[in-house]
Amino acid sequence: MADRQADIAARLLVVFESAGAVRVEPGYLQPADVLLDLYGENIRARAYRTDDPVHGEQMLRPDFTVPVVQMHMAERREPARYTYAGPVWRRQEYGSDRAREYWQVGVEVFGGTDPAAADAEVFGLITEALDGAAYTTLTGDLGFLMAGIDALRTTEARKTALRRHVWRPGRFARLIERFAGNAPFACDTRDLPEDALAAIAQQGPAIGLRRSDEIAQRIAALHEERATEPLAAEEVAMLTTLGAVSGGSVACLAGMRVLAREFPALNAPADKMAARLARLAAAEVDVDALPFAASFGRSSMEYYDGFVFEMTSETGAQLATGGRYDALTRVLGQGAATSAVGAVIRPAALEGGP
Repeated sequence: MADRQADIAARLLVVFESAGAVRVEPGYLQPADVLLDLYGENIRARAYRTDDPVHGEQMLRPDFTVPVVQMHMAERREPARYTYAGPVWRRQEYGSDRAREYWQVGVEVFGGTDPAAADAEVFGLITEALDGAAYTTLTGDLGFLMAGIDALRTTEARKTALRRHVWRPGRFARLIERFAGNAPFACDTRDLPEDALAAIAQQGPAIGLRRSDEIAQRIAALHEERATEPLAAEEVAMLTTLGAVSGGSVACLAGMRVLAREFPALNAPADKMAARLARLAAAEVDVDALPFAASFGRSSMEYYDGFVFEMTSETGAQLATGGRYDALTRVLGQGAATSAVGAVIRPAALEGGP
């Protein structure tokens, strides 16, 4: 099976290299701390980890994008295109038929002055590479939800929490309910004495990993949260409406423009979507029929922050997925950011695998 995936990968690499992408080969082992910072502790359950006496905790790469971004941000020769192929590893749930080791072939595009053109280029390269395969396409844009969060008239702490849980729709919905005053607080601060930290210390020696200053900061944050006014009903309705937008891309863009009349922050992602659709239309993509869902992408890797897309086979297998991740370059570039978009294809899925 691995040999067959390698054969398919070789064919796909030709497409990307013909477009000017340079072949790179990130190492199998990657520093675990970087990935945990980006994805959170949830990835521990799906990563194959090991401890190295020199380099600390390592994990078998769960994907290629992060190490490729690290490499690019260290060198910063732009514009740049990279391609790669090889195995990635992810643990699966007990009884799952999904592979724990499988190949990815991908392309990443950095820099340039026209993000919409880069989005369309990567989308076009993937459709070219999948030529002859039967699949359905779905697109989205996480930039709308991020802009909607930014538009809320509430504390930065609440906005930070919502951004962190964009990729966990259930948790996100519960936070909205709580911030709107429609659900109880998980921790009630009304029973905490004025000097709660001193009261806690009187109960005995500290047990656990939290320092006293961290406990104090958490108590202060809980008090601040309880004193914060609930989200306005119209803002909650805006987020709900955003999440429900779906249909043809052009019609969805028109709907976003209507919503932006009341919430101008949505105009920026709408402008980006309009530019992207114009580029795709120029490449002979039927943008009127191109499916769009504003909530799509919320179960993908947590670094996507704009345009996202997916190609799915007739059996429901994910053939390809990709999107924009400008914010990730800022994190890995120590504050320096650049335009970045990429996508991967799963050779095994092209062979009918899960």
